[in-house]
Amino acid sequence: MRISVFVGVSLDGFIAGQDGSLDFLRPFEGEDHGYEEFMHSIDAIVVGRATYDAVLGFAAWPWADKRVVVLTHRPLRALHGETSHAGLLAPLARRLAAEGVRRVYLDGGVAIRQGLDEDLVDDMTIATVPRSIGVGRPLWGGIPRMVDWVLASQRSYPSGLVQVRYKRAR
Repeated sequence: MRISVFVGVSLDGFIAGQDGSLDFLRPFEGEDHGYEEFMHSIDAIVVGRATYDAVLGFAAWPWADKRVVVLTHRPLRALHGETSHAGLLAPLARRLAAEGVRRVYLDGGVAIRQGLDEDLVDDMTIATVPRSIGVGRPLWGGIPRMVDWVLASQRSYPSGLVQVRYKRAR
């Protein structure tokens, strides 16, 4: 099983505004950055609670045909068949793999940092937009340690967005 990250980030390293807003990404939504193709390769989504709550505010549920596991310690009122998980990601990853899941999309800042801290992330697609927002929810953080990644692809877009895909060097 592979665990993958696909995320948009400001030039100064934030994945959301301080209030969780994704407004800084809106000007770049018109370009095809491969998200739909990526989603076709995903069997399950493991998402942090803050990101999940933000997605609930979207006009339509974007993960209708996907299994969704929400990382949370709080009670979850599943509106679309979601389940919840609390604690380390490794036991969840083992369970999903045993159940036949081939590829997981790990989404949400805290969830991504937890996956990186536990050395579970196999590949990351990071779309950096040419905009700094000064303050917000960071992509990077977590436990300090050196981890090697291999550049798998890179692409720039007319809007100035630059997308890189890295695979974990193991």
